[in-house]
Amino acid sequence: MTDQDFEQIFPTGAPNDAFAEFFTGQSFLAPLVTEGTVAVSNVTFEPGCRNNWHIHHASGGGGDQILICTAGSGWYQAEGEEPVSLEPGSVVRVPEGTKHWHGAKAGSWFSHLAFLTPGADASNEWLEPVTDEVYGALPAV
Repeated sequence: MTDQDFEQIFPTGAPNDAFAEFFTGQSFLAPLVTEGTVAVSNVTFEPGCRNNWHIHHASGGGGDQILICTAGSGWYQAEGEEPVSLEPGSVVRVPEGTKHWHGAKAGSWFSHLAFLTPGADASNEWLEPVTDEVYGALPAV
């Protein structure tokens, strides 16, 4: 499958070059809402692409991440928990302070909407890549 064959309801966006150092493989970013208190982006991952382990921080409430799978098939995993398969319609709430990663399955493109709930001093802490050993042990589709 190529990106031209991957159908989704939101734009794929441009290559996610600003954050490429925190991804294994190619991702694409399409900001959908940039004004107001909640930013919303469509993030698209080529097959096998995943982001590094990371943590969303905020003080005074907020800072959770919400992921809504809109197309393809992917994975979400919180540290110390089993990976969760994501299909269109899957919704994941990532509590502030949770070390986690998400990305495409090895045999599928994947897109999700990403929301960060408003919180004071909101930030991302990017950590180590998901190893090929960990990722390779997951089903490809």
